[in-house]
This record gives sequence, structure tokens and C-alpha cells, in this order.
Amino acid sequence: MKTIKQIADEIGVSKQAVHQKRKSKGLSTALQPFTSTVDGVVYITVDGETLIKQAFSSSSRKAVDVNIADNQPTTVDALVSMLQNELYAKNKLIDEQQQTIGKLTDALERTTESLQPAQALHAGTMQKRLLRSVSPGTDGGADPECPESPKVRFFDRFFAKKQ
Repeated sequence: MKTIKQIADEIGVSKQAVHQKRKSKGLSTALQPFTSTVDGVVYITVDGETLIKQAFSSSSRKAVDVNIADNQPTTVDALVSMLQNELYAKNKLIDEQQQTIGKLTDALERTTESLQPAQALHAGTMQKRLLRSVSPGTDGGADPECPESPKVRFFDRFFAKKQ
């Protein structure tokens, strides 16, 4: 035999909820042979405990039905079916996104491959400019292709010391 507090703790509800459920119309008459009161404490047999737990499990199912919006399913089976459909739709969306990511990755690889010749050409041009500015025998003038080379001013050409 268990007390109402023990049953409430097992179910995960308050003592008041168990008392109210026990006093409900259908359950109060069914529980009478399974309850006894000793020193003001109500004890319930194993069979009565089973009836109370069944009442709470069916009421929790009804609570799910009542809490769902009007346009939503009203049974647990319909709710499970709806959630499975949503899961299917989300999986389909994830597959589409993975395909899009694959296409974008391929496009990025093609772009990178097409840029490699341009980068090599630019590196060759920079190397030529560097060799021209370092090599002896240059006239000391500014290299028109290389913006980094110093410009020789007009008066510096006339008044520069000749070597």
C-alpha cells in the first residue's frame, strides 16, 4: 500500500492533483474498494495505484489534444504523422542545400583554376620589372611600366653630375 504522496511523486504530479483525480466522478467509485484511511492518511492498494496511473496517462493524452491549436491534429497519432512529414520536408531541404554547396564548391574550383594563368603572367611581369630596375646600364630614368621606380625631375637631368 502506498500513500497519495508516494503515488504523486512516482507520477510526477502534486498531491492535490492526485486527490482531485481520486475524487473525480468515474474514479471515486472505482477506487473505493482499494483505499483505506489510517490516522488521517489515505492508503491505496496496488490495484488502486494502477487505476490512478491509468487515469493520469489518459488525462495527459487528452491534455495534448486540448493544447494543440484548432488547425492542428487532435490525436497523438496524427501529431506523430505531422512531425514525420515535417522531418521528411526538412531532410529534403538539407539534401537540396548540400547539392547547392557542391555546385558552389565546383564553381569556386573552376574560378581558381582560371585565375592561375593570370597570376603566373602577373608574377612574370613583376619579375621583369624587378630585373630591369636592378640591372646595370639603365639610363636612370623612370620606368614607365613600373610605378614604384623613382621619377627623375626635369632640372635634375640638366644639373646632375655626370659619371
